Amino acid sequence: MSGPSHVRAKWAVIAGVPLLFAAIAALQVRIDAQTRSEAQEKAEVLLRSGGALKKLSLGYDALLGDIYWTRVVQYYGARAGKDGASFELLWPLLDITTTLDPKLMVAYRFGAIFLSEQGTVGANRPDLAVTLLKRGIAANPDQWRLSGDLGFLYYWRLKDYQSAAAAYLEGSTRPGAAPWLKMMAARVLEKGGSLETSRMLWSELYDSTKEPSMRHRAAQMLRGLKTLEDEQSLDDLAEQYQQRFERYPPSTRELRDAGMIGGIPVDPDGYPYVFGPDGKSGLNPRSTVVVPPDLMTQPAGPE
Repeated sequence: MSGPSHVRAKWAVIAGVPLLFAAIAALQVRIDAQTRSEAQEKAEVLLRSGGALKKLSLGYDALLGDIYWTRVVQYYGARAGKDGASFELLWPLLDITTTLDPKLMVAYRFGAIFLSEQGTVGANRPDLAVTLLKRGIAANPDQWRLSGDLGFLYYWRLKDYQSAAAAYLEGSTRPGAAPWLKMMAARVLEKGGSLETSRMLWSELYDSTKEPSMRHRAAQMLRGLKTLEDEQSLDDLAEQYQQRFERYPPSTRELRDAGMIGGIPVDPDGYPYVFGPDGKSGLNPRSTVVVPPDLMTQPAGPE
């Protein structure tokens, strides 16, 4: 194939490269423009599909994937934590990103977090997060961490302990998998959603990631879990105290004086816990510890 048609095709490809980079530059300008309306932004996404862009990329699909991942981060960052924020374009952007570059691990791992987070800090779509991680696992069978992320998602967000254990177990069979995956599969099946299991998972996440925001999140959750465990123990002791003295203890000092504890228990900030009139323990008003809402539904022991 060396005739005039071949030459014309070759020059068409060469001529298309500058146009591609011009389009990329124009897209980045639009990314940086913070005054664009939601309607304009939605139109931009809908006019592009990952499959179509991949065909037009002339081999630069991974580069385009990076650009779209930048767009995902900026889109999420501009909305996270704001009252009334909408994340409806998060999935289309992630879909395009991972279609363009199926090997972009950060898009799967952090994209799943963005999709599954609740309240004002995420899209509250764990179902789409599952879809994204399964896509990543299929495209990257050597990446055991994606199976670990899927197990965590099933465990923490969906409370589906059977599926969580299956994901951990499946991940344990992948090349170079960490030994804790198989252990966690057995643990989740045995203990379900116990605080102890949650603490193990968040501890593992804290120890295994170097990403500052995720380490901070894990540290917060571990502080919250410690607080919940302490409060549950104190609530039990308060009930025992009430049975003995026909009243609830006004403070943890009373428990100590009654010989029920050896000292004054304090929260992760170092403040003593307090009791309400109903015998339920809580944090000192001066404490900065925050128990995230997703911890409040964690049961004390095996289901």
